[in-house]
Order: sequence, then C-alpha cells, then structure tokens
Amino acid sequence: MIKCYLAIIALLFCSNILLAQDNPPAWAGGADQRDLSFGFSFSYVDNYYKILKKPNWQTPFLDPQNGNQPVTSAGTSISSPNTPGFAVGFLTRYDFTEHFEVRLTPSLIFADRSLSYTYADTTDNVKKIVQSTTIDLPLAIKIKSDRHGDFRGYFIAGLKYSYSIGAKANSDNTAALVDRTVKNVGSYESYEAGIGCDIYFEYFKLSPEIKISNSFGNVLLPEAQPYSSPISKLFLHSLMINLYFE
Repeated sequence: MIKCYLAIIALLFCSNILLAQDNPPAWAGGADQRDLSFGFSFSYVDNYYKILKKPNWQTPFLDPQNGNQPVTSAGTSISSPNTPGFAVGFLTRYDFTEHFEVRLTPSLIFADRSLSYTYADTTDNVKKIVQSTTIDLPLAIKIKSDRHGDFRGYFIAGLKYSYSIGAKANSDNTAALVDRTVKNVGSYESYEAGIGCDIYFEYFKLSPEIKISNSFGNVLLPEAQPYSSPISKLFLHSLMINLYFE
C-alpha cells in the first residue's frame, strides 16, 4: 500500500515535465481567471485508530449482573485494521495571489472504523465495527507552484471539524455485554496536510490530491463494557485520495 502511494506521488510530480508548454491556454472554463470559484469532489477514504491502552487492559471485564463473572478471557491484543470508505463534497476557493488560496471543502463521509480484539481463548476473538457517517468541514490553505502548460503542483494544509450524523444509536446499552459496540464522540477536530496537482482541460480543471488527517484529541466515548474499558484513548488517522472538479 505504501509503495502504491509513493508511486502516485512520483507520477504527479513527473507529470510536471510531461505536460509542460511555453504558452498555456486559459483553459479550465476560466476557473483561474476568477478569484472565487466552486467545484465538487469524490474521495476514497482509509481509516484506522491509534490505540492507547490502559495499564490493566488485559484483565477480563467482569459482569456485575452475573456475579462478577468474566465476560471474556484475558486479552492478548487490540488492533485497528484499515477500513475503506468514500466521500462526496463541494469546493469553494478564493485566490489571494497567483500562488496562494484558501479552500473550504465540506464533505459527507461514509467510512466505518474497526477494532479487532484477540484473547487467550480464541473463541472470544471479535472484530467490532464503529459505524460512522460524518460531515467534515475542512478549511485549508493551498500553496501552488507556477503553472507549466496544463499542469500545476501544490501543497495543502489546514484544520477540519467533523460532526457525526450516523453514529449507532445508544439502544445497544441494553444489549448483552458481548454484543456492545465501541462508540465515538459526536464531534472532533483534526489537522490535515497533503499534496496534489491541477490538470487543466478545456472546460474544467481536475485536481488529484493525496491527504492525511489526524484527530487532535481522543475520539473514544468511554463506557463500562468489555470493548471500551481496556482502551484509554483512540486517535483517528485517515488517508484520503481526492478528485476535485472545478
């Protein structure tokens, strides 16, 4: 997977040479000739958690309603597999200079997250899916290179606010302990950074982009149940491959 990302990045920058022209036409529907312009996006999303465990995370959770009997055997690992998803969004950008702009890119994210638990008794092993649909509100700065023909490279960085609109309802609080799900907070903030390029066609501008995002704080909603209790904090890491049409 890492080799694939590196190959994409190398291709973006090598295209600078391949697409170079001395006198580029004012294509892309005149998007760069206006300070304010709009567009839309489609994105591939890949999520995983950075997990901070409690010192006693291996200790089995005791069920107070069943004579303090352990719900599972002793824990041996907690991990977070990469989980894919997708997003659709809009783009509003404002040019301050030829090489500097501000972008607002609200998106609707459909990307679940997962946690995998293993135990001394392997029959207890389980994967818990954290169902999630969020509205992301990223505000970023874009620093652009000179335009060479139909190509321009750029770097982007900014902050993002995420609000959950599709978290699983709290109705599973009455479910058996082994059927409980891990819950996340309803909103959180992240920082983002990425690279991309603007490719100019006759009637629109296409901007492929690779971006990483990391939450500032803990996204775990603490609960007294077997799958949340061993965890001290969860930090959400995301990789997005975006296609912007403007």
